[in-house]
Amino acid sequence: MKKMFAVVLTVAFVICFGSGEFLWAQDKTLNVYGPGGPLGPVKECAEIFSKAQGAEVKVVAGHTFQWIDQAKQNADNIFGGAEYMLTEFIQKYPGLVDEKTRTSLYIRPAGILVRKGNPKKIRNLADLTKDGVKIIDVNGAGQVGLWEDMAGAKGLILGIQKNIALSVTTSAEAIEKWKSMPELDAWITYESWHYRLKDITDLVRLPAKERTYRGTPIAITTITKNKELADKFIEFLKTEKAHKVFQKWGWK
Repeated sequence: MKKMFAVVLTVAFVICFGSGEFLWAQDKTLNVYGPGGPLGPVKECAEIFSKAQGAEVKVVAGHTFQWIDQAKQNADNIFGGAEYMLTEFIQKYPGLVDEKTRTSLYIRPAGILVRKGNPKKIRNLADLTKDGVKIIDVNGAGQVGLWEDMAGAKGLILGIQKNIALSVTTSAEAIEKWKSMPELDAWITYESWHYRLKDITDLVRLPAKERTYRGTPIAITTITKNKELADKFIEFLKTEKAHKVFQKWGWK
């Protein structure tokens, strides 16, 4: 009888311990989703956080349609490339984001990306109104109205609008067109994209008074099974160590 009881206890221990170990491993995996713009710093911060916490952080970035189905199943954190992007996400997928956990991280300035060597000698926004300058515009992906906000303050909306040769909806599309259409001269976008595209762009930084900034929000989902870890990740992103990573990628 004692032997049988011991066997039962052993089997129960193995099952429980094995299950517990498996659940622990699951609890130590964080799934983070968002657009491609902030991927660089978020992923680098995730790697630092993973080592410190002994946890795996999977960062999936791109257009929402590419990851939303999976995010509905296992997302722990959702981040945005601008404040309005996360707001739009919350409106489109009500109940998925815990709005009480929404946190604003760092801001990133907009600038002008030009061809290597800046052959059109573009130095400022006014230069974008010159004849012969062809601009690509991203009307989406955190950049809706970005150039208009910048141009409006200087009375340059009409001049820049006439030189927009192509409008696309995502930064990924813009990158593809930038590579395949050498006739495009400039792209008003976040400075941070230059750090991802140093081999094919130069960056024209604008004077401080002409810069437009957009935020980088992040929140915890309502479906997370790792709320404590998801909260710790956000707290880490607010540290000076994480801030330095974002600054390296073009954030303020």
